[in-house]
Amino acid sequence: MGGGGPDFDDYDDKEDIKWPPWLRPLLQTSFFVQCKHHADAHKSECNMYCLDCMNGALCSLCLSFHKDHRAIQIRRSSYHDVIRVSEIQKFLDISGIQTYIINSARIVFLNERPQPRPGKGITNTCQVCERSLLDSFSFCSLGCKVVGTSKNFRKKKMLEETDQGSDAESLNRANNGSTKSKLQSFTPSTPPPTSVSYRTAKRRKGVPHRAPMGGLILEY
Repeated sequence: MGGGGPDFDDYDDKEDIKWPPWLRPLLQTSFFVQCKHHADAHKSECNMYCLDCMNGALCSLCLSFHKDHRAIQIRRSSYHDVIRVSEIQKFLDISGIQTYIINSARIVFLNERPQPRPGKGITNTCQVCERSLLDSFSFCSLGCKVVGTSKNFRKKKMLEETDQGSDAESLNRANNGSTKSKLQSFTPSTPPPTSVSYRTAKRRKGVPHRAPMGGLILEY
């Protein structure tokens, strides 16, 4: 469990020079499985890794064949693989990766732990998997830093941000046009003159006419 590693689709193989050759195999290794060579032994759980041989997870008995090699121990936290900072920082730059304290020891996670959605009030997330982070960190795990610092991933991220900006600008223009249309539709127009009002406006004060009996009829 815990193997598989990050999604390396955005990872540029030419950038292996930046990272030690053992890092990618480490992140894709499944730990805490029973050792095939020492299955009958009491301690046959594979939680060790040799940085020099890079030949998969090892149990404590396998280490006898890796004397004078650089070996690290993998631990578990909430069903995820972790490693102590005191061990990994001897061989790798872990700056920008959020650390945690478990059992009085500071650790980092090997691979990403995506969240369905960030919690309320969260202002900073992992640049790769968007897991909630403290403001001073950029990545949640070793695997996310490997992917997030690759040229291909950064290029893809910039294109996505540019597309989002273009979409937002188009939406604003559409909203502004819709608002103007609504304002125009709510502006009352001058009604055309009716036949009655037209006749009333054109009619002038009439000329007095005498009644047959000598009275005066005035038109107003």
